[in-house]
Order: sequence, then C-alpha cells, then structure tokens
Amino acid sequence: MITFDRDPQSYKHWKLDIKNNRATVLLDVSEKEGIRPGYELKLNSYDLGVDIELNDIVQRIRFEYPEVKVVVITSNQEKNFSAGANIYMLGMSEHSWKVNFCKFTNETRNGFEDSSHSGSVKFIAAINGICAGGGYEVALACDEILLIDDRSSTVSLPEVPLLGVLPGTGGLTRLTDKRNVRRDIADIFCTNPDGVRGKKALEWNLVDYIAPPSKFSDLINERVTEISKTVKYRNGTKGIKLNSLIRKISEESIVYETISCNFNRNNRTAEINIKGPEESDIVNVNDIIEKGSDFWTLKFVRELDDLILMLRTNELEIGVITIRSKGLISPIQDISNKLAESQENWFINEILGFMRRTFSRLDISSKTIFTIVDNNSCFAGFLSEFLFCADRSYMINNALLNENKDGPYINLCKLNFEMLEMVNGQTRLQTRFNNDQAKLKNLKDLSGKLLNAEEAYKYGLITVIPDDLDWSEEIRLSIEERSSFSPDALTGLEANLRFPGKESCETKIFGRLSAWQNWIFNRPNASSDNGALKLFGTGSKAKFDNKRI
Repeated sequence: MITFDRDPQSYKHWKLDIKNNRATVLLDVSEKEGIRPGYELKLNSYDLGVDIELNDIVQRIRFEYPEVKVVVITSNQEKNFSAGANIYMLGMSEHSWKVNFCKFTNETRNGFEDSSHSGSVKFIAAINGICAGGGYEVALACDEILLIDDRSSTVSLPEVPLLGVLPGTGGLTRLTDKRNVRRDIADIFCTNPDGVRGKKALEWNLVDYIAPPSKFSDLINERVTEISKTVKYRNGTKGIKLNSLIRKISEESIVYETISCNFNRNNRTAEINIKGPEESDIVNVNDIIEKGSDFWTLKFVRELDDLILMLRTNELEIGVITIRSKGLISPIQDISNKLAESQENWFINEILGFMRRTFSRLDISSKTIFTIVDNNSCFAGFLSEFLFCADRSYMINNALLNENKDGPYINLCKLNFEMLEMVNGQTRLQTRFNNDQAKLKNLKDLSGKLLNAEEAYKYGLITVIPDDLDWSEEIRLSIEERSSFSPDALTGLEANLRFPGKESCETKIFGRLSAWQNWIFNRPNASSDNGALKLFGTGSKAKFDNKRI
C-alpha cells in the first residue's frame, strides 16, 4: 500500500535549508531508494516517492515557516539538476501507475503556481546542471527559471524523440500557454533530445535569466530579493507544526478523526462519512494559530487530502464514491465565515489554499462522486462545496412530513463564491451555472439562509430530491447503475462534464493527460516490448507502427 504522509526525519531524496525569508530545497536523489523495486534513480531522476517528499516539504514550508517568502529549487549534485521521471520505472509500470504518477506530479507543480497566485510563497528554479523532461517541468512550474551558463547545462523536453510519449506533467502546455513560447520554436525544442544551452535558452524564453558559474549565486540572491517584495501574505512570525495524521487502515475502511471511508468491494463503491465540527471547534481567529494542526478545518483538509490520494492510488477498482456528512450546521457556518473574513492572515490564507487544492484534487480524480444529503447532514459553509464537485447530488425531501421543519438543510457562504476556485479559475458555482451572473447574484443573496430540499432544488443546487418513501431505493439503484458502466467511458464522461466552458492552463494539462497521454501510454509505439519506453537504454531501436491515427 502506498501512503502519502511523510516526516522530515525520513526524507531520502531532498535537503531543506531555511535562511531568513528563503527556503532552499536541494534535490539529491538516493539511487537505491525507489518507492518500488526494480530500478535505480540515477541522474537525480525521480519516481512517486521523490515527489511525495517534495509535496510534503512544500506543505511544511507553507505552515511551519511563515517567514519564508521564496522557495529556491536546485540540485545538490554537480552538473546535474534532474533527468526527470525515471524511465525504467515508467517502462516497467502498469498503465494506471503511470497515469496516477503523472497526475500527482502535476498537482504538486500546480500547487507551486496556486501558492504564487494566492499571495503565498513564490518559487525559483535555479538550474545548475543538465535539466531534462520532468526536471524541466518542475522548473516550468516556478515563477522564474535561472540557468547557469557553463556550456554544459541544458534544458530539454526529450520525451517524443527518446520515449515515444509526451511530457507528462504539463510541459507542452506550460511552454505555450504560460511562457508564451512560439509554437514553431516549441516544436523544434520538443523534438531535440540534446537540449538548449544558455543564450539560446534565454532567447527562446525557455529560461528567464542566465549567469556564468562565478555569478550564479549572486543572480539567485538578486532574484530572491526582488521576488520576495511581491509576496503578499507571508508575514507570520510563528509557524505551526504539522503533526502526524491519526489514521487506522483495515481491509474494510480507512478511519481518521474527522472523516472515514468504508468499502463495499463487491459493489466497487466507497462511502465517505464526514464528522462535522462541534461548537467547541469554533475559535477566534487570533486563537486559531494556537490550535495549530488540531484546528478542525486544517485537520479535516489534511485528512481529506490524504484519503483522496489513498483511494486514487490503492483502490483502482473502487469506481463510485458517496459522500455523506453528520453534524450541526451552525458550527460549520461560523467557521466558514471566520475563514472568509480573515484571508489576509497568513495562516488562514494557507488553510484556504490547501482547501482549494484539495477540492481540486477531488475534482480531477477518476471516481464517480455522489453527494448524499440526509437527515443528519451538515453540508453548509465550505462543506457545501461537496454538493458542487459531485457528479450528482441527492437530498431527501421531507416536504410531506412533519419533520421538515428540522431539515435537512444546506446553505451557502462567501467561500462558495470566491477563494475556492477550481483548476479552471472559476468557482464551482460559476462552473455549474456557466457563469450566469444573474443566477449567481441571486444565490449570493441567499448566503447564510437555510434551504430545504425543495428550495435547494428550485435554485439548481441539488440534482434529485426523492421523498422519504423512495429515498433508499433511489440511492441504491443509482449507485448500482453507475457501477455497471464502463470505467473507461465514465472517466472520459466525468472529465468532460466537470469542466465545461472556460479553459485554463491547468484544465488543458489534465485534459490532455486524461486523453492524449493516456492513449499514447497505451499504444504499442510506447509501451509494447518493441516500444520506445520499454527499449530505452537497451541499445535497441524502437519499432513503430507508422500509421497516423
């Protein structure tokens, strides 16, 4: 079983150095410490384990070192920044592993950009050696790319000529959409396995600055000083320690403190149950930092993030996830309002950023999501986002019963209209209603109001509202039907329907990963015994099926 929580004492591949407002993260991959057996991580190449550590390091910088404004990513190995994703790992891995690996690494890199855009830490890639494939894709996710001009250091995306696949973590999209590299120049660059050096890399806008070895440290210092001036919310003096998650794993379930997941493997389903906050979990903003990682919201988001990754990586045959909640509405309302009012507090800003990225991780997971609002639910405040990230939502309608006065209810808050945007740059409500401003204004006017099933349905916030008599049967039949469909078709269906309308760099990256790269990984030109990915490093030449499809 693959787990995603790490402890700094157990890092095998990265070194961290904190000085004043700078964190220097040095890649120094331990060749023998792959997350799976059968390959060596030579030339600072990486696998999932290396990226899990990077994700953990960046998360700890955000919360444990609030004085840090700029993260410098560089190499601890001479003349070698990173050779990118380990080719032998990719060549021996099953298709699902390759795709999930690319997805996680993409999310980690997207996290750099999300932090930068939200007033949190900025990122600089200081390339001090050969930088190829996924190594350059790490750099592309940073705010600036600095390249040492020593006549040997290069940047390259050699996947097409060497491996018969695409740069799997957004390289093509970031070249054209983020760095505005002309497509004909990008075409030459991405079909040249040898890479591009100093002045030409600068001329083609593949890097932002170059300097000879004698002046490279000065260049890094200069850019850290300048970029740190643009950081908005990193003004804390005391960080919080991210304590280890409390988690129990069994064959039937994964249980945390605020969330649990029960499996029905015969039906290929999982039921997620959220335990909402209590009145005692409501604290003043000034006291939240004292609660640290025990603050209910941060604890919940950390546990949700971990659960999503565990399901995605270890439970490939679980196809349908139902999400339920239990608790009082007023505490989650109060907590959500305090978060929305205090975004300029560095700690709150980091929590909101973590929340935004975690909901986005759920959005792009290849699982059907049904959110179930029953009589015990507390889908209010930011928890109501689960209604809008779902492929369908079901809410029991008690209109004909005396109990209707007791709910269930849902409600909206300020966070549903800002701060929790999807990877398309829009909120889930904007996406749901195709950015219809009249509808969004009406919904915003409802913020804080308790809405029963019929009201929620009237405003388009719920998909289906069965009455008490049909409730259990409707849910059961919907889940059974969904589980009977082709998993491949559902992955394609959901990926298309979850991101209608406006495109962004990120939706293009994940759309292409789900479609083009997914298809290319499966093709014999890459993955057969005679494919480029399998034969890399053997001295044998790949035998291609030359039909263009």
